[in-house]
Amino acid sequence: MDTVIISVIETVGIIAFAISGSIVAIDRGMDLFGVVFLSMTTCFGGGIMRDIILGRTPLFFTSMWLHVSLAFAFSLLTFLIARIFGRQYRRRESTVLYVINYVDALGIGAFSVSGVKMCIEAYPERGAFLAIMMGVLTAVGGGMIRDICLRTVPFVLRKRIYALASLAGAVLYYVLSVYLAGSVFTEVLFCVLGILTVFVIRVLATVFKWNLPRAVAFGDVGDLPKTETKKENEPLGV
Repeated sequence: MDTVIISVIETVGIIAFAISGSIVAIDRGMDLFGVVFLSMTTCFGGGIMRDIILGRTPLFFTSMWLHVSLAFAFSLLTFLIARIFGRQYRRRESTVLYVINYVDALGIGAFSVSGVKMCIEAYPERGAFLAIMMGVLTAVGGGMIRDICLRTVPFVLRKRIYALASLAGAVLYYVLSVYLAGSVFTEVLFCVLGILTVFVIRVLATVFKWNLPRAVAFGDVGDLPKTETKKENEPLGV
């Protein structure tokens, strides 16, 4: 049953990240290959980093043909919709990018929980720190690799309480799962609560524009044109 729960959670996360990764790539003018590649990177990059750190071989995604197929299908579908409805897409791009933050928040929540759950089951003796950190890495690692490929400062390092939302959901799920473990129903409930925690924090951060403080507000210095600053620092348009 635990395997089924993880599979369902990861499916939700992969669909969400495939769409959000594709939108970011389209927004930056990538071709079809670039859109699919960055979508796959967003979906599986965090899990690959996690498996490398934990020494798990073969890497998890090599045996997840269904999830890879889903990521490919949704990235291709997103590309086709943007291409077919190009004018409408450009006209409503700000709305699309705003909505995709909600999809991205769902993906972060799903992978935060699945990363923690996998680590608890595979390495129960390692304790809370490793499980929670692997949950956060699984959630944000793919987006970091994507942003680096786009030569952009990773979104997680500068905007909208991104990693803290993942951390909050991972901690909550770990505490509930380890100290209040019970039936299958409670396990599903704990997973949902962990995902919702991340989702709500990310949505609130987006709506109310919450950010952690910066040492210097470089965007106000004026040493870069506004259009260039936005292009390099706002891949999600928010």
